[in-house]
Amino acid sequence: MNIGERLRRLRRLKMLSQGDIEKRTGLLRCYTSRVENGLTVPSIPTVEKLARALEVPLYQFFYDREGPPEPPIFPWQSSLERNGWAKSAKAVRILERLGSLLSLMGDRNRRLLLSLAKKMAKNSSSQLAEIKNAAKFHSEKTSRRSQSLPSAVNGRKARKRRS
Repeated sequence: MNIGERLRRLRRLKMLSQGDIEKRTGLLRCYTSRVENGLTVPSIPTVEKLARALEVPLYQFFYDREGPPEPPIFPWQSSLERNGWAKSAKAVRILERLGSLLSLMGDRNRRLLLSLAKKMAKNSSSQLAEIKNAAKFHSEKTSRRSQSLPSAVNGRKARKRRS
């Protein structure tokens, strides 16, 4: 893996000169040339500067294939953690427990439970929409009251002055 070759390729793809890289990173033009020719190996912070200047992710300097690399799979990770289903360890444990319980159920009962959960989710989303609409209506109503309140107060003052 030659970082200099990748730097040159990415720089040319972006149609930038070594002088443009110098302006964007603060690194001297001769340093960029030395890296591209393989005479100097940059440090990781320097590669980060170059990646920011080229507006590419850092992994592109070290990764040969197209697209982003696959995340590593560690033996202690559960399938839920690998797939990103849960945000916390507690949620992972709950989902794993639910999965094991669902596997113990019969097919008919599992379908019944999942259809019930689907209906509950649908109802809760419609209730959430109703709550949002009610809150919006309430805020509009109070804003109308506050707009009409000064005119009512001014009307009372005007009546007091007349009498």
